[in-house]
Amino acid sequence: MSEREEWVPSTVDVSVPSMARAYDYLLGGAHNFEADRMLIQQAEQMMPGLRKLVRMNRAFLGRAVRYMISQGVRQFLDVGAGIPTVGSLHQVAHKEDPTCRVVYVDRDPVAVAHSELILSGEERVAIVRADIRDPEGIFDSPEARGLLDPDEPVGVLMLFMLHWVPDEWGPRDLLTRYRDRLAPGSHLAITHASHDRKKEEITGVADLVQRSQSRESVQLRTHAEIETMFEGFELVDPGLVGCGLWRPSGPADISDEADLNVQFYAGVGRKP
Repeated sequence: MSEREEWVPSTVDVSVPSMARAYDYLLGGAHNFEADRMLIQQAEQMMPGLRKLVRMNRAFLGRAVRYMISQGVRQFLDVGAGIPTVGSLHQVAHKEDPTCRVVYVDRDPVAVAHSELILSGEERVAIVRADIRDPEGIFDSPEARGLLDPDEPVGVLMLFMLHWVPDEWGPRDLLTRYRDRLAPGSHLAITHASHDRKKEEITGVADLVQRSQSRESVQLRTHAEIETMFEGFELVDPGLVGCGLWRPSGPADISDEADLNVQFYAGVGRKP
């Protein structure tokens, strides 16, 4: 891939790493640049299991979406979606039911630009450029209004997202604003980094990303703190657990290194 593609806005400096493109690289995708790959190579030196963790997170996305579909959900909102490649939400959902509708949300202009390209022609999928702190703007966007029926359950995914929301932003109040816009029967899926295990490794990688992108610092939380984010939702079995332990269905869902399975937590809640 050349170092400048048509889908990259002219205002974007491809020499500066993008977390969306770096995530794509970790998943084995092709929509990334040298700066993104160099960032990940540094991160993997600090946390050798990083690639496995990211792929476990993606595998959880698939399991969570299939579970929600089994519960009658046919429309989805993916906040902090990144670039929708390599096992993305709409691919998983449409394999189960081609009538599913998906709205992706990201604030990264590169992620949005590329999403617009690969989703062109998709009648049931859209991308919104917005910040997680603006649920009203997200739900009231033309894209969401065109695809999401507010009277029907929605599956909301916030994967590897909420640890970028500092306490001063009021994450619980923020999630309440999302919950209040959802019909009964809606679901919320979360994966979140924790400092319950290997705090130094996770903090080191988060600091590296922050320095490279001028992002907010990561907010590592305990199991108990993450569990409170499901306030107003009923956690489905097995509750909030290590990502690899949430209803694994095969070898790709769980690492053979037991400690990796619980370095970040995953859970799905249902709005009664």
